[in-house]
Amino acid sequence: MNISGSGPVVLRILLGAELRRLREIADLTPQQAAREIGASESKISRMERGRNALKYDDVAELLFFYGVSDETVREELLSLARRANQPGWWHSYNDVLPDWFQPYVGLEAAAERIRGYEAHYIPGLLQTQDYAAAVIALDGFPPEEVERRVGLRQARQRRFREGTVRLWAIIDEAALRRQFGDTDVMRGQLEELIAAAKLPNLTLQVNPFTSGGHTALNGFSILRFPDRQMTDVIYVEQLTNALYLDKREEVDAYTLAMERLSVISASPAESVEILNRIRDDF
Repeated sequence: MNISGSGPVVLRILLGAELRRLREIADLTPQQAAREIGASESKISRMERGRNALKYDDVAELLFFYGVSDETVREELLSLARRANQPGWWHSYNDVLPDWFQPYVGLEAAAERIRGYEAHYIPGLLQTQDYAAAVIALDGFPPEEVERRVGLRQARQRRFREGTVRLWAIIDEAALRRQFGDTDVMRGQLEELIAAAKLPNLTLQVNPFTSGGHTALNGFSILRFPDRQMTDVIYVEQLTNALYLDKREEVDAYTLAMERLSVISASPAESVEILNRIRDDF
């Protein structure tokens, strides 16, 4: 496993997948595993999918129950359990971070590549401070909370600015023309996009009105990780919650949608020309 730089969310997913593999090798059911640690079957399911924090004692008991006697293997997995429960940098923003969004921030922090389509806003990793503040303020948060949430968004951008994550963003023309804040905010945001388009770790395409209709009516992100044992994760944000999809057929469907969007969208060079025209309209 290439997990040296992985965050706690990814470590939980990898450990959960290994626990499931070991349970199946031992020919045990989730019900039997749940009884062993005095838990519900749904807890075992959440543990194996990395959706829950994994308690060290639960992992130790399950490894014993599954017949894992090799001390080297046991210590490696128990060490993984300890690391998976360490707080990520984003925990300092727990006061403004919704429970349903925390897994995404952890996944984003560990991803090596993020592909996504955005229909309504500039993607969060590409937002300027002023644009982000204008978007967040629409929810009626007090000024101090808006400032905290903007700070979180800027902290999330750090890996992109450092070039340690590759981003392929397709932005609908409607999102580029929809005004948040005053014209200075929009011009500043569009100029930032034009400058960012030159970065080697960004592929930026605009989906213009002239491209016609397509099936991806809402935005989504596809996250890929350095460890190839971990499948891509699809993130679809809704008003008060989010979907995290990792079944093969779901990943394939969104990957195909992204590929189709890239074909009908403007090329990166043409997209910069479109961005310049839209900026001049403000």
